[in-house]
This record gives sequence, C-alpha cells and structure tokens, in this order.
Amino acid sequence: MKNRWLLLAFVILTAISSKAQPITAGKHTQVNTTYGTIEGYLDGSIYTFKGIQYAKAERFMPPEAPDRYEGVRQCKVFGPQAPQGENLRWNDRNSQTDYGFGNQFVTEPMDEKGCLVLNVWTTGLGNSKRRPVFVWIHGGGYSGGSAHDLPCYEGRGLAEAGDIVVVSLNHRLNVLGFIDLTGLGGKYAKSVNLGMQDIVKALEWIRDNIDRFGGDPNEVTIAGQSGGGGKVSTLLAMPSAKGLFKRAIVQSGSALRQTEPEGTRQFGIAFAQELGLPATAQADFSKFTYDELNYAVSRLGQRGIRAGLSPVVDGTILPQHPFDPASPVSKDVPMLIGTDFNEFTFDISKEMTWQEAEAAVRQRMGDEQGLKFIEAFRKAYPNAAPKEMTYVDTGFRAGAIRQAAAKSKQGGAPAYLYLFTWKPESNALGASHGMELPFMLHNVSLQREMTGASPAAYKFEKTISSIWLAFIKTGNPNVKGLPKWEPYNETTGVTMILDNKCYPLQHHDRELMQMSRSIW
Repeated sequence: MKNRWLLLAFVILTAISSKAQPITAGKHTQVNTTYGTIEGYLDGSIYTFKGIQYAKAERFMPPEAPDRYEGVRQCKVFGPQAPQGENLRWNDRNSQTDYGFGNQFVTEPMDEKGCLVLNVWTTGLGNSKRRPVFVWIHGGGYSGGSAHDLPCYEGRGLAEAGDIVVVSLNHRLNVLGFIDLTGLGGKYAKSVNLGMQDIVKALEWIRDNIDRFGGDPNEVTIAGQSGGGGKVSTLLAMPSAKGLFKRAIVQSGSALRQTEPEGTRQFGIAFAQELGLPATAQADFSKFTYDELNYAVSRLGQRGIRAGLSPVVDGTILPQHPFDPASPVSKDVPMLIGTDFNEFTFDISKEMTWQEAEAAVRQRMGDEQGLKFIEAFRKAYPNAAPKEMTYVDTGFRAGAIRQAAAKSKQGGAPAYLYLFTWKPESNALGASHGMELPFMLHNVSLQREMTGASPAAYKFEKTISSIWLAFIKTGNPNVKGLPKWEPYNETTGVTMILDNKCYPLQHHDRELMQMSRSIW
C-alpha cells in the first residue's frame, strides 16, 4: 500500500511539473503592452499573439483606448469577428471573401464589443532590432470578413520569410461600422466612419506598442485587398491616420471616391425613425439586437430609402474623396497598386474559338461597342486565347490606373502599378479576385485548393512575396533578377505583369481601359 501511494504521488508530481513547464516557457512569450501584460506562444521561430484588444467602443460611438488590466492576459487564439448578417455567410464561411476556399472548420464567434482585436506575428522579442511592420486589412467590402477569413491570412509565413512583423486586425462592419448618425447631432456628432476610426485606433496601438514586439513604428506599411483596398485608399485621405504609416498597398480595391454625406445623414435619421426612436441625440439604440438593426436597414431599402453603408466624405474624419484628386494627407506615401486579370470570373475552363468569343462579346455589348472592344482587346493582348476576351476585367483595372494616375499627378511619392495574370494549373479559377493573396502572404501551402500547390506555384510564391517584402522594407518593389519596374506616370503608363515571367508594359491596354466597362 505504501508503495502504491508513493507511486501515485510520483505520478501527480510529474503531471504538475509537466503542466507547469508551458507556463515557465510562456514567460519568454510575454509582452508588457501599454495596457497590461499579454502572453502568446512560440510557433517554430515565430512569436505569435492573437486576439489582442486594441480599443473599446459603445454602440455607434467612436472607439476609445482599452481599459488597463492586471495580471497576464492570454492571447493565443483569434479574437471575435465583427457581427455580420447571415446573408454574408454560408456554411459558416464568409462567401464574399473566401471564394469557396475559406476556413471551413474554424469560425470565430461574432461579438460587437469584443471585435476590436488584432494579431501579431514576429521573429524577435526582447532584443534591440527593429523590423518593418506590415499591417493587413481584410476584404469583404465594408460589410463582412475578418482577419482570419482565409487560411492564407495567417501572418507567420511572411514574417518568417522577410524577418518582419505582421499585424492583422478586425474592426466594426456594416450598420455598426458604417452608418452615418451625425444628422442626429449631440453625442452622435462623430458617429460616422466608425469602422475607419477603429482602424486608426489600431494603428495608434501599433505606434505605441509594436517596438515591444520587435517592430519599428516608423516603418509601417498598410495593405488590403478588395474591401481592404478600399479601406487603405480611404486611410490615405484621413488626417487622423497621417504619420501612422509610411507606405500603402491597394490590391483590387482602388477607391477614388466615397459616399456623399447628404444622403447618408438622411438615411441615419430615417434609420432612427424606423426603429421608433426620435431623430435627435436622445435616440437610444442600445436596446436593439444586431438583427433588429439589420432588419431596419432592410426595411428602409425595401421602401427605396438607401444609402451605402460605406465610408462617407463627412468633411472632418474624411474631408475629401480619397483620389479625386489625390489627398494631400498622403502625398509622401509611396504606393503599390494592382489588380488581377480576371477578377470576378471563377470558371474560365470553357475553350472558345475566336468566332465564338467575338459573338459572345457582341451579344453582350451590341455590335458597335462589341467590335470596338474586340479590337481593343486584341491590340492589348495579341497572344491571348480567345476565351480570355470574355473573361478580362476592365472595372477594377481601370480604377487602379486612375488611382495611380492621380497619385502620379500629385507629384509626391511614387506609385507602382501591377497586373497579376498567373493562373493555377489545377483548376478553372484563372487570375481571379484574390488569387495573389497566398503568394504575396507566402502561404501557398495554406491555400492549396486555390493555388494547386504545384512546384510552379511554390516557385512563383518566392517571386511575389519578395516583391511585396521589398516594397514593405523600402517603398520600392524592384528586386534582383526581375526587369526594372518604373513608377507609373501618364506619359509612360508602366504596368508590371506578374506571372511566371514578369515583364513591364507601357499603356498596353489604354484603349480597352478607356472603355472601362466590365462585360461579364
């Protein structure tokens, strides 16, 4: 019996010791932020912190600094995502942004108060080295998405490949983040562009804390794709964001103009009235559920009362349209701007003859306009397959060109323009919306369904991620072994084609883009 008790005691002590080791190891992954101590974990060579609270906010109020806390806060799992309507979700995935390849088994809960969180990946803690910082802003328009929407959003790969600090973040969306209630006055005087104000608050947190994670607060690059590109475009015109970043990347989301306030303020007033509230500062929205707020927006839409839930040129937080003309706020910020060849076409498998392709274009656009389009396409892409003419994007690309032109006309920092034309071998996606994401984030292996994870894809990953890393570190995307990439200007109109072979073209599709019309 005595031996059995000794054996039991030994097992218990061994178990306690075993459980205590991660806590001891965890001391090496603790960081004292301005609001308290957080603990992450070491993933190989990458120190990882997830779900860090960067701000707090009451409903429809501007964000504030988070409360200080005692003890050690665990930051080892992704934090909540912003509430978003079920119409934006399918099979526990965000159908706007995952292209059918999203996180099928991991979806963070939605939490209105808890969604102001960010994630950090870094190669070094507790030393004097300061690394460039890359801040990723997710897509999904202004209504959906999160920092963990796609597997390739994981920041580990790029942090390790470039010895940089990678940050991703969540912020308020849709009615909670982009309704304009300034027409109610009083306490709602700043209740506009709330989702954008959240992002600025995250950038302030980065400014004040990122050196503790081995990052350089003076070397911050902001980047986003699709809706994230629209948010980056908007930040470039916000005085409150000035000085919080040094470089900017816009991927398939060039926002030249944003919503005018006249309609959005009237919509905010109608929104309060639809909920049975006074159209004054006395309106109390706190008693309604998120779904009830959404239903009110929907009912207004059914009655023809509409105003896009998106950034607003309110005159203060966003004083002007971002790139009509280019805002002086970001005159000294270099930009990398680009799009994908196919964008919102996800099946380019059907082969066509030139006769079939031309007939399809004429049927869609009419004979006169169709013939002009056919001529412009064949001039721009003389070696393209016939089907490419029916799948080529002209909308996103035209916006990117206009944004680069506005930036160049400003006479400040340069803008570099790209067109991503790489197509996976294993499926029919083509160079679709977001196809560059796993490559520039150095995560081809995490988005295998999208990229095919072929040897060619891994080779291309090194090329594309090296271009992004060069820009993140220097503001110039030129890398050794690739052709020289000149900044965009309206005289030469240089676009770098990003494919297995990268090469620059000058105004190659000018006539096609002047038509600026997407045919599919």
